[in-house]
Amino acid sequence: MKDEDKFKEYQISESDVDKIINYLKIVDPENATPENAISFLGHYATRFHEMGHALTDDQLQEFYNQFKNDKIDA
Repeated sequence: MKDEDKFKEYQISESDVDKIINYLKIVDPENATPENAISFLGHYATRFHEMGHALTDDQLQEFYNQFKNDKIDA
């Protein structure tokens, strides 16, 4: 079994949709709908997947380092 086989495909949850709706209510109230929240989440799940295939190992490491530093600072 390859390491990537251990990861499950991202499934949009009701909790994720609620969080995005709340965010949209702040930044774009006219478009704060469940449909737009689902579309937003799906779009970025696809984009992150594509980035994983396009980034070099060094670029991916830099993204991880940024994540790790942000997580520690939070």
